[in-house]
Amino acid sequence: MDAGNLLEKLSDNLSVRRAFGAAYERDGTLIIPVALVVGGGGGGTARTEHADPASQDPGRGDAGGGFGGLILPSGVYVVKGDQVRWVPAVDATIVVLASLSLARLLAGVWTRRQKRHGRP
Repeated sequence: MDAGNLLEKLSDNLSVRRAFGAAYERDGTLIIPVALVVGGGGGGTARTEHADPASQDPGRGDAGGGFGGLILPSGVYVVKGDQVRWVPAVDATIVVLASLSLARLLAGVWTRRQKRHGRP
C-alpha cells in the first residue's frame, strides 16, 4: 500500500462522520450520537546496503507504515423543538479502568518516594 492510499484510509476512518453518528428521530425528538475519535499513524523507509561492495545493486529499500484509532461513545445531543441538551454516555468499564489506572499510578509514585527516602 502506498502513502496516498494509507492517508486516504486514515482520513476516511478518522473523519467527522465517525465523531457524529447518523441522526435519527423518535417521538418528535432528534437524536444525534457523538463519539470521541482519536487516532495516529506513522511510516518510514529504510535502505539496506549489501555486504558486497562490488555489487551493482545500490541496496534494497524497505518501507512500512500504519495507523490506529480509538472511537469511544461520548453521548448524544437531544433536540426537541428549539431546545438542545447534551446527554453524556457513561461507560462503567471506562470509569473502572480509569480509576484502577489512577490507583496504580498513585501507588507507584508512593512506592518510589518511599524507596528514595530509604524506607522499606
